[in-house]
Amino acid sequence: MKNLELTTTEFLATIKSTKNLSNNTILAYRSDLKDFLLFTQTNTFDETIILKYVQYLSQNRHLKDTTITRKLITLKLYFKYLYDNNYIESNYYIKHHFKFKKERKLPKIITVKESCKLLNFLNNKLLMAKTDHQIRKATRDLALIDLLISTGIRIGEAANISIHDVIISEHSILIHGKGRKQRLIYISCQQTWTNFMRWLKIRKNDNFETDKIFINNHNTPISIYGIEYIYKVAKQKSGINLSSTPHYLRHTFATNLLANGADLRSVQEILGHSSVSTTEIYTEITSKRKKQVLNKYNFRNKLL
Repeated sequence: MKNLELTTTEFLATIKSTKNLSNNTILAYRSDLKDFLLFTQTNTFDETIILKYVQYLSQNRHLKDTTITRKLITLKLYFKYLYDNNYIESNYYIKHHFKFKKERKLPKIITVKESCKLLNFLNNKLLMAKTDHQIRKATRDLALIDLLISTGIRIGEAANISIHDVIISEHSILIHGKGRKQRLIYISCQQTWTNFMRWLKIRKNDNFETDKIFINNHNTPISIYGIEYIYKVAKQKSGINLSSTPHYLRHTFATNLLANGADLRSVQEILGHSSVSTTEIYTEITSKRKKQVLNKYNFRNKLL
């Protein structure tokens, strides 16, 4: 059989060009294949290799079913590629059928009150800023976090916004989502738009090589880790849930849309979900809250 490292490189190049996958997805596939090849330590496979690998992941490394399932998705594509290109005599993957119980976890959110505390902290930080550097940084942080709260976009999508994606006349931004799918989001809150435009004005005066809206202290495009750090500092100093992450803001946005009467299909499109089943999980949160409110406040509970 051909050297496995070479087949891995060929495989990744092929699926990247034919399946329109993002760089992050390719990196995940590369990591999964590297892990698998370290386990095999050989250039030959047999029909037991997949089963042995799954047993190793489960019994020796005690990985979650969701992690194992993700790795199997990679291997399914990889073995099909090997077989289709005559690198192996048989597609050993299809000889096995694995079934895992998927745990459906409810999305974690912050409260509306905590969202207010977060924005109040960032607003006060801007009001207290004195130097140009402090004003610039505080303006950016407020615009960024407010945008996440007001639109529910992913932090990777926020990091990828360029100056050319902003449609000022429409109060809208073109978002480049997962799978290279684009969607237009409308900024419905005037204060969010004001905060964003304040930062955009400062940003446009900068003459950097990048056209990305949000940049770091080194004047290069901000990364998702940079956004996570900004949120980490803000949550600590504003006194909100310390275990929360920026993704909580996306969950909070979606949950409150549904709780306030938005239809599921519209929320799906706004969030950029490829399937409505992904969006449906937010309805479970709103139902849970309705039960809590009714159990506590419904006058009928106290009648005979």
